[in-house]
Amino acid sequence: MGRCAKRPGFTELDLVQHDGGNPSGFFACTLNVTDVCTGWTEMRAVPTKAQTYVFAALEHIRTRLPFPLLGIDSDNGQEFINDQLLRYSHREHITFTRGRVGRKNDNAFVEQKNWSVIRRLVGDLRFDTRRQVDRLNALYAVYRLYVNHFLPVTKLVTKVREGNKVKRVFDDPKTPYQRVLDSLQVSDQDKRKLHAIHAKLDVVQLKRQIDEMMDVLTPSKAW
Repeated sequence: MGRCAKRPGFTELDLVQHDGGNPSGFFACTLNVTDVCTGWTEMRAVPTKAQTYVFAALEHIRTRLPFPLLGIDSDNGQEFINDQLLRYSHREHITFTRGRVGRKNDNAFVEQKNWSVIRRLVGDLRFDTRRQVDRLNALYAVYRLYVNHFLPVTKLVTKVREGNKVKRVFDDPKTPYQRVLDSLQVSDQDKRKLHAIHAKLDVVQLKRQIDEMMDVLTPSKAW
């Protein structure tokens, strides 16, 4: 996916498991879709990793992206590598690629967001009921605005070898929102829609809503 990193719309996909440290039985997961170019991140909780739930979550996330979905890159899990998603990608003209087996660096962008965005919010607790899934999605609907509009991120620009060490050079921190506005590949119409949303947001109010929702997000008891 790195070959497409200069244009918004090419994303990496992954599932974050909410099993509380015990993968037995059924438990919720969060589908994480991260745009490689801008760092824009969308999340959607599903009751299990069954492909029908994951596919529905991806369709929902697609409607929330501030630019067209052009490509998806996933690992080799059956929740992603299946006929339903493959046919959908062909029909919608979405590039569908997958990482190499055992090479997590192939999905480094979404892996980083799994921890810095999702795990930071909900931790490693267990969620395995429909009510918890609904509350997670209500939380994500607010959290996505906070993360994408107000949390700056840096991007790796280049790597420079200095003797036996490799120095990583990053660009200036910018929010995903600002990176979308800066992109020449995003249409003016999409930028105006996004700006109109941003103009109505209050970061303090968003943070208060997130805290209130976290207070009522009760995990299941550990097994």
